[in-house]
Amino acid sequence: MKRQNQSSEVEFILLGFSDFPELQGQLFGVFLVVYLVTLMGNAIIIVVISLEQSFHVPMYLFLLNLSVVDVSFSAVIMPEMLVVLATVKTPISFVSCFAQMYFILFFGGTECFFLGAMAYDRFAAICYPLSYPVIMNKKVFMKLVIFSWVSGIMVASVQTSWVFSFPFCGPNEINHLFCETPPVLELACGDTFMFEIYAFTGTILIIMVPFLLILLSYTRILFAILKMPSTTGRQKAFSTCASHLTSVTLFYGTASMTYLQPKSGYSPETKKLMSLAYTLLTPLLNPLIYSLRNSEMKRPLVKLWQRKVDLHTL
Repeated sequence: MKRQNQSSEVEFILLGFSDFPELQGQLFGVFLVVYLVTLMGNAIIIVVISLEQSFHVPMYLFLLNLSVVDVSFSAVIMPEMLVVLATVKTPISFVSCFAQMYFILFFGGTECFFLGAMAYDRFAAICYPLSYPVIMNKKVFMKLVIFSWVSGIMVASVQTSWVFSFPFCGPNEINHLFCETPPVLELACGDTFMFEIYAFTGTILIIMVPFLLILLSYTRILFAILKMPSTTGRQKAFSTCASHLTSVTLFYGTASMTYLQPKSGYSPETKKLMSLAYTLLTPLLNPLIYSLRNSEMKRPLVKLWQRKVDLHTL
């Protein structure tokens, strides 16, 4: 591809799993089902929490925001990914690639901070139940929500602008399923050393620091659980914490491996699988892990379903 003076004229090609065309057809069906289930699960949470006044408390409002992030995250990635799987070597314009990368970083960064805020909320609720209304008052809650969204915007704006400031004058084939930073950066012709230092530092601050704070919070929570007199209560709390940590580790672990070294030695297939773990599985699992297993969430769901049945029978 010849070097273009105007970057808007540059076109990239998303390869997907073009080396395995028979696999692409099978993955298309699987990913389509995953996408629809993800949208449905998160939409249910958004509707239930929005309609149920008793859920307008920090814990559930954090879940509401997380579901909005997950729906948006999936909507940015999955439609384009399905197109890539349905075709061979899908073209994507410079502007579309820029927009997709921006929103991936925006919603991914926002989710990093929300998961940290949610862990802090549970830590305060379980370890300091009497002081919880003061620790997590409305003002603190709003500050955490605003900080999470604004931080996501800042991360996306800086990183996307920097990546697309490099000249792209060589091959234009992105060996990936969507426009993610590491595979796009591999096509840049300029010196990316300073960006890689920034990316490493940013990953530590945005991904690893919240992850370590979450682990610390859950460690304190587990010690508090051990002091519970009820065996049933301890088992339920352990189960909940284990589920939360599974989701968090999946998201932070694969995201950190993807972004710690943008030009790392991982094979393209390994990079794709790691990206799928946090872009595909996390939005799918979060509704189940954080909400739909919750008995308090099930009651309004049953009420809404019963109301719908009653309307149809009238």
